[in-house]
Amino acid sequence: MIRRLVLDVLKPHQPSVVEVSEALSHLEGVEGVNIIINEIDQQVENAKVIVAGISISFEDIKKKLEEFGATIHSIDEVAAGKRIVEEVKTPQDSSARM
Repeated sequence: MIRRLVLDVLKPHQPSVVEVSEALSHLEGVEGVNIIINEIDQQVENAKVIVAGISISFEDIKKKLEEFGATIHSIDEVAAGKRIVEEVKTPQDSSARM
């Protein structure tokens, strides 16, 4: 069962992020939605969409986003299982960025 999804999404300006977040929040298994706009172009917005819940259906999320004309560019994080495991920084994380 998926508990959190972090998606890189390209969406048109309309509908607004308010409308999209409300629609996603009403899907079965979804307990919360955050949408952060990273970039605004003339035609589209690039957004980070974070969905959290007890049992999230990726297919339902994808379908709802597509209904709004949005496209998923990438799945940046998935948390699944009985609980969410938070990322832990390790020495390899800082050396990989050099």
